[in-house]
Amino acid sequence: MTTPASVTKKLPEVTLAFWIMKIAATTLGETAGDLFAQTLKLGYFLTTVALFLVFVVTLVVQLRSARYNPFFYWTVILSTSMAGTTTSDFMNRDAGAEYLPDGATRLGWGPQGLGLGYPEGAAILVSVLLLVFLGWKLSGMTFRITGIVTFGGEALFWSAILVSNTLGTSMGDFLSDSSGLGYLGGAALVTGALLLLVVLMKVPAVPNVLLFWIAFVLTRPLGATAGDLLTKPVAKGGLNLGTAGSSAVLLAVLFGMTAYAQLKERRAARTAPASAYPGREAERAARR
Repeated sequence: MTTPASVTKKLPEVTLAFWIMKIAATTLGETAGDLFAQTLKLGYFLTTVALFLVFVVTLVVQLRSARYNPFFYWTVILSTSMAGTTTSDFMNRDAGAEYLPDGATRLGWGPQGLGLGYPEGAAILVSVLLLVFLGWKLSGMTFRITGIVTFGGEALFWSAILVSNTLGTSMGDFLSDSSGLGYLGGAALVTGALLLLVVLMKVPAVPNVLLFWIAFVLTRPLGATAGDLLTKPVAKGGLNLGTAGSSAVLLAVLFGMTAYAQLKERRAARTAPASAYPGREAERAARR
């Protein structure tokens, strides 16, 4: 059995920095997904297929990694956020004028969207997410992020993240576009819900694992509404900073924080005993 110490080599510690990076990654996922699908006019279908392939490649790299690597981990988080953005848009939207750039009659190659609508799309995604968690529960593996020690457990973890990011996009778009709250109001509502979860962490009767997964889902609509706030026109309640500029700034923030996390990990690896990093001595020997 893999020891708890080795688990930290595959998944990060859940700290304040973790949540800041998660929000940055999900907001970037929203702006970058819109950049490819809408600004570059590739369309939801083609962009979804391309980003899903990117997700598969980044996931394989993460699964094959022997220990936690911040760049691998946050690249997968980012790829699930981008794929979740365009998958949600493809499910919920169609070729209606409200979903197309001004003057456009089509958006990219292939099907324009299923047109399910945000409530129906969210209901489907909630059902899929519950099925993932049910399968996870029946497998007998823990839901605690620090207790995921097997390939199967990590595969379930990433499946839940992909679905939750897609669901979060649907929720965020509903809050921004259909609820009447607008981009800023939707972001404020989700922020209030996240603060409530922080308070509930002090309540012993509420499992922290449950709060973690609720927070993980809710940070995605926060990213979606924040992304819309940054990129949408002023007339629609946004700041009109553009998808390219917003994505570049968010990417720089995420890259900087990931590089710092990588530096901390390397320092920890140099100072920790060999037992805390299984396989480290073998890797050093192979390099020699």
